[in-house]
Amino acid sequence: MNTESWQVKVTLLLVSSLTIMSMITISSSLPDMTKAFSSLPNAENLVKLTLSFPALFIALTAIIAGKFIDKFGRLRLLNTALILYAIGGSSGYWLDNIYLILAGRALLGICVGITMTIATTLIADYYQGKSRQKFAGLQIAVMSLGGILFVTLGGVLADISWRVPFLLYLFPLVILPMTRLYLKEPKTLHVVKNKDASVKSPNVIWLVFVNVMIMWILFFIIPVQIPFYLKSIGIEKNTLIGIAIASTTFFSVISSLSFSKIKDKLSFQQVFGIGYLLMALAFASISYGGSYGMVMIGMLLSGLGMGLMIPNANVWVMQLAPEQIRGQEIGRLTTFWFMGQFLSPILLLPFLNIISHSQLFMILTYIILGLSISFFIYSMLNKKATGGA
Repeated sequence: MNTESWQVKVTLLLVSSLTIMSMITISSSLPDMTKAFSSLPNAENLVKLTLSFPALFIALTAIIAGKFIDKFGRLRLLNTALILYAIGGSSGYWLDNIYLILAGRALLGICVGITMTIATTLIADYYQGKSRQKFAGLQIAVMSLGGILFVTLGGVLADISWRVPFLLYLFPLVILPMTRLYLKEPKTLHVVKNKDASVKSPNVIWLVFVNVMIMWILFFIIPVQIPFYLKSIGIEKNTLIGIAIASTTFFSVISSLSFSKIKDKLSFQQVFGIGYLLMALAFASISYGGSYGMVMIGMLLSGLGMGLMIPNANVWVMQLAPEQIRGQEIGRLTTFWFMGQFLSPILLLPFLNIISHSQLFMILTYIILGLSISFFIYSMLNKKATGGA
């Protein structure tokens, strides 16, 4: 198997793109969806939950999937997961019951937990060193481009009906023939089957896991709340809302494609410090904004920050995880990633009952700035002690 072939790379990248589309594709539908279910008690919160609900099931599934693929192989689950992804994802088009739609979103989350863990583990299996670093940046760039496409289409289609964007979740059926043709089990898998139970990753890997969860708790407030924030300042067109959210993803493409070159010059800690600094500036822009233009500046900066931090976390875990438990550790990374997305509205939205959108974004600005400073300090201390990451 030639892992450098374009067919293998394109297939891995398309499977990876399913992750970001699973969450934000229906963002622009949320306000109209809320109106459609307005007769239900607590309708707005139930509708917002449809955006974040898959994240809980991704988090619960990924760690199990990681252990399973270490023991039995990477590809055994993938094709089934792609079919069930299409069924669960498109359920919002066919169903009239919000609770059944949530069940479909749960199935979608289970499938994403499997597909993302397998895709990221295969990248770690197939590529090493500099090529792995480059491909990890490319992975996030393509995920972001997919996000732009799907969230923009979601915004356009939401102006037809809030249901129509759910049909975009049929896309995995296009990818299915490619995974069967081009992806193969890695040659190193025989090592895993005879693994030593004492094999463990360095303790610092837990810092990466927890940081990824915090990162997503803070960032995921954007796709959940920005549609409602824009409506509150007079932006009524769902297409404009979709463009605003998609612009975050667009600018993450730029920074993720630059990740490998940036990482060559900086430590993992310094990249996180820069990423959080960009996010702090983004949230400040949204907080002081009150206009579509200022929100767009915030989307730009937040995209640049996340485009650096996501591949940074992925590559750091790939580097720290022993080959024998690589799937397990990448499964854990996925779990913490999406647990952050699930917890974000639960932890942050209640504050909107007592403070305004602008005040919430300002408070988060200072929290994120503190995280940025902490990582720069950690980098300096680490260089003194060990010579850097």
